[in-house]
Amino acid sequence: MLNRLTIQQLQTFREVMRTGSISEASRVLGRTQPAVSAVVANLERQLGFALFLREHGRLTACPEAHYLLEEAEDILERIARTTRSMAEFSTRQRGSLRIACFPAASGFFMPSMLADFLKDRPKVKADLMMRSSQVVSDLVASQEYDIGLAETPSPRTSIRSQSWDLECVLALPAENPFPQDRALTPQDLHDFPMATLFDDHLTNQATVAAFARAGARLNRRFVLRTFLPAIQLVAHGMCASLVDRITAKSCPTGGIVFRSFTPRITSGIAILEPAHRPQPLLAQAFRAELAQCLDALEHWHPAC
Repeated sequence: MLNRLTIQQLQTFREVMRTGSISEASRVLGRTQPAVSAVVANLERQLGFALFLREHGRLTACPEAHYLLEEAEDILERIARTTRSMAEFSTRQRGSLRIACFPAASGFFMPSMLADFLKDRPKVKADLMMRSSQVVSDLVASQEYDIGLAETPSPRTSIRSQSWDLECVLALPAENPFPQDRALTPQDLHDFPMATLFDDHLTNQATVAAFARAGARLNRRFVLRTFLPAIQLVAHGMCASLVDRITAKSCPTGGIVFRSFTPRITSGIAILEPAHRPQPLLAQAFRAELAQCLDALEHWHPAC
């Protein structure tokens, strides 16, 4: 019964075929001539026939040896290719990312993050899905997506998450009547046109409550589904808006200034990961960079 051939046997045989001699093959392989001769002899014994004719100190390859060389070249190239691929996985240079992202971060923030992460990784592919925060949570819970970025969801056993409670900032037209030496308050914005999110959104509810406690009138001129349109409306001098930091930092639109607002109103953001499967190394690396970026956002403050 033919024993299994080894990689060492195939490598040694290939060098003997390439160089045409045991001595040259031993030099290339960095092994002794007796060791190379022994490998070839053992290979012939396993196969049950000679691969070389030995006459007057010279080797002549038999027809079967040429066939085996083709097979050996193919096998060894596949092994080398696999080794290279695994090395690229280990250095996060190969693979794919499946990312689900809520709308506020999908227009500028996440594409910018991806561009920075992938600029030196030409063999990495990315699938970026934009959906509502609830759908993002569902996609990650299905275990099909590597990373989700969404408004902080309710706890689920199918998801691992890390949350940030990011303070909202006030977007104002560059030309505005407000004091520049302090954080602005609901009293400052009494009856000033505002763009807010829809009634059930937590940031809108917190804003309504803050104005009510201060006895100030909240003039909701624009009611939106996401903060992104608010940036354009503010830039055109139509209103002010309390926006999340991802929107504020990732939309460099002229004609806008950002100011602090008191009382503190926050927007909960979370990185979501599937809980029931291990994360690829590439996804782990991207998640770490995403977390660093959110940490930096947490400590960013607009000048008053």
